[in-house]
Amino acid sequence: MSGSLTDIAGISVGNVQDFTHRTGVSVVRFAKPAIASISVLGGAPALRDTALLEPEMMVERIHAIVLSGGSVYGLDATSGVQSVLQQEFKKKPALDNKIRVPIVVQASLFDLANGGDKTWSRGFYAHLGEQAAQAASSDAVAQGTVGAGTGATTATLRGGLGSASVITAAGYTVSALIAVNAIGNATVGDGPHFWSAPFERNAEFGGLGFAPNSAQAAQQLRIKPDYVAGTTIGVVATNATLTPVQAKRLAIVGQDGVARGVFPAHLPQDGDTIFGISTEEKPAPNLTDFCEILQAATVVTARAIALGVYHAAPLGWADCVPSWQEVFSDHSDKRE
Repeated sequence: MSGSLTDIAGISVGNVQDFTHRTGVSVVRFAKPAIASISVLGGAPALRDTALLEPEMMVERIHAIVLSGGSVYGLDATSGVQSVLQQEFKKKPALDNKIRVPIVVQASLFDLANGGDKTWSRGFYAHLGEQAAQAASSDAVAQGTVGAGTGATTATLRGGLGSASVITAAGYTVSALIAVNAIGNATVGDGPHFWSAPFERNAEFGGLGFAPNSAQAAQQLRIKPDYVAGTTIGVVATNATLTPVQAKRLAIVGQDGVARGVFPAHLPQDGDTIFGISTEEKPAPNLTDFCEILQAATVVTARAIALGVYHAAPLGWADCVPSWQEVFSDHSDKRE
């Protein structure tokens, strides 16, 4: 296992980034349309075509998910992804000659206050979406300053794109891909420790263990200044066969992982959004096994958040908050 979203067969991920504009796009593609739902707990989401993901709607399966920077401007990335899928559909028409429409949903994060040139040309995000869709691969997902995480920030450190996975005792794979751009923090107080520390595996984000000052830090509000918007967005997926209602529950518990990996989370300025996905590769779980899948979804989401921040590249952007590596690299794998 690569420890990323692509550990689930039939899922591929493509990332593209633009360092001049400090933004990027991530595209999650499915080899066959996947059961999907959504949970939106942030107060300021930027979304496209997500209403169809509610369990009472007719559409149950989708072809791709787009995560992007750019706030509402970034929502044009879906146009590029749909263009790629449309061309692919033309090359492989449906056997029954039915009209095929690419079902693509999207969430964007606010990366407009991270410095960088924000005077992009017309169709900029559509082009990024097209590139990301074409770059999709089943290889291990790159983490940190890539894709939708390129220009991401938290209250005190740069954010990034993170991914994690696990196999449950019943043999189901559960994975997450998260772009961390929170109003709050993924780290505790002024220190290097992560709120996700209880869920860390094999010192994957420094092996620092629990923060000694977590109780004190939890009493102090640390958010981005001047009410700058943010968002933690992502995908949590399983190869278990789920119903749309169960996929909704999967997305909801993914938000539990957001609340464990970011503090505070789900604020009015946040757009925290999680997509829940089932690729239907394995049989439907019984209730106990489904509960284990849900627990795992919370854990991999929290881990992915820490990993996205931990792997953010030390690019030395003077007009932006620093990366974890720039500030705390000496603390890596030094357990306290």
